[in-house]
Amino acid sequence: MLDDVYNARILELAASIPRLGRLPQPDGSATAHSRLCGSTVTVDVVMDGDRVADFAHDVKACALGQASSSIMAQHVVGSTAAELKDLRDAVRRMLKENGAPPAGKWADVAVLEPVRDFKGRHASTLLTFDAVVEAVGKATAARAQAAE
Repeated sequence: MLDDVYNARILELAASIPRLGRLPQPDGSATAHSRLCGSTVTVDVVMDGDRVADFAHDVKACALGQASSSIMAQHVVGSTAAELKDLRDAVRRMLKENGAPPAGKWADVAVLEPVRDFKGRHASTLLTFDAVVEAVGKATAARAQAAE
């Protein structure tokens, strides 16, 4: 069953993560860490209004965290804050409550569905989704504070 989790597509995604690195002047940054496995993902975002205009991340994670980060990096630019929060919530439901995987441009997340049977790997799989929502939230808060 563990072979279902570490399938060829997950390993392919983990081996080809786009947008690696850090942005020089992000509007928001966040780091998510899994105490269980030691994986860490740090993300930077630049926002254009409510949409992500630029994105980079530093990924020090297991294959599942890397695969999640790869999927995120492929589709995050152009996404809205609400869409990313909904995505994070959908992935959490998929893993923890047998929910359906996201559809549309996020359909690749379905490759992570077998992880639901391995609770110890949920945290590393969710890292990028949590970090992106937090970074976008920080960017939004900073913009609101600057407008005051």
